[in-house]
Amino acid sequence: MLSVSNLDLFYGDAQALDGVTLEVAEGSTTAIVGANGAGKTSLIRTVAGILKPARGSIRFRGQEIAGLPSHAVCNLGVGQVAEGRQIFPSLSVRENLEMGAVIPRARASAKPTMERVLALFPRLLERMDQAAGTLSGGEQQMLAIGRCLMGKPDLIMFDEPSLGLSPALVQELFRIIRALAADGMTIILVEQNVAASLKIAQRAYVLENGRVVLSGSGVALLDDPAVRQAYLGL
Repeated sequence: MLSVSNLDLFYGDAQALDGVTLEVAEGSTTAIVGANGAGKTSLIRTVAGILKPARGSIRFRGQEIAGLPSHAVCNLGVGQVAEGRQIFPSLSVRENLEMGAVIPRARASAKPTMERVLALFPRLLERMDQAAGTLSGGEQQMLAIGRCLMGKPDLIMFDEPSLGLSPALVQELFRIIRALAADGMTIILVEQNVAASLKIAQRAYVLENGRVVLSGSGVALLDDPAVRQAYLGL
């Protein structure tokens, strides 16, 4: 579904991505692992069209999308649940969800999609007219995922979705991600909980200083001594 080839990205003179190459199969869950500053968020933001690469190719379903504006990438079926949730705090839960369906691909089916989102997150149904900024952290993360689903993505990229959540809510979050995967959603997961993400990932890549230094199945990387020492403290 997604093919990234020789991707370079710079912030001024500083290189954030250096020849990144990876593939994401349709219907799979792919984990992106690395220390802070390794380039994980930069990679997701570049695929989403928020950042423009200096060089390289990003192909989604065979179509080149590198350098396309973010709204065009989103309308092709690439969704992002950003780090920090990025909800609209002064808007209601309902209005936040409706904002996710403003792109052309999602407008015609907004009502049935809303019903599906609320079935997945019944807590949001209870708070539809409540200002999003008054929700708990876990509820805000549910809202961010729900808003992304309103855009009817074929691929969802999660950037640190469990950040700031309690252990119980982290378990619920991973239950939701597994449910989306079971429904056939293609997922890219950047997550501080490396062990949990590798357990559910069919494929995983390790980034260091903007480069892919290891790749393999999630289980294989979870058993790799270098990964266990660097990211799991084992």
